[in-house]
Amino acid sequence: MATTGANTPRERYRTQVRAEITQRAWEQIATAGASALSLNAIAKQMGMSGPALYRYFASRDDLITELVREAYRSLAETLRTASATGADLAGLAHALRDWALADPQRYFLVYGTPIPGYHAPADTTAISSEIMTTLLDACTALTPGGAATPFGTYLEDHRDWAAGHPASPEALHRFLTSWTRLHGVLSLELAGHFTGMGLDPALLFAAELDDLLAPRP
Repeated sequence: MATTGANTPRERYRTQVRAEITQRAWEQIATAGASALSLNAIAKQMGMSGPALYRYFASRDDLITELVREAYRSLAETLRTASATGADLAGLAHALRDWALADPQRYFLVYGTPIPGYHAPADTTAISSEIMTTLLDACTALTPGGAATPFGTYLEDHRDWAAGHPASPEALHRFLTSWTRLHGVLSLELAGHFTGMGLDPALLFAAELDDLLAPRP
């Protein structure tokens, strides 16, 4: 959490209390899921009254937004660091999986089932776009190949979601295919759907990557 400007004792105390509230919130989410998040329960754990806690977060949605920001910032930094050390698309995909496995509930908060009644503000979309940009850069760096596809042609005129990234239609297509398939495998793994199948999720994830990165006909 940013502490810029927290120079006075009161500001430092406020920053510390907000940090403890968010930590308690993550613990609660890990136990019961994001939809069960309760500010009153957190206040009780901290020995505060409900109204006192609302001085730090005006509502449950306000607290959820802070958690979403934390999650996106964490993943953006993870991928940015991996990219800076030379990770290609496969390396970034593995960094994404490691990040998700380290804290499944954090992953599900931003990529799982939407919380009923909650609507994330626009600035969280801006943070998530950093993640997309890093991955689009990696897709663009791959050697072009393969014939044009109908969907690639479609993307030439439907690329507003890429927020101005200069990726080619082929790179956009590769990004979308990789993003959806790898998230599919990750979501199933984290939800425990492979447990009774006798499969190694890591090998399945790697196999999906191999298929996604194979030269296209």
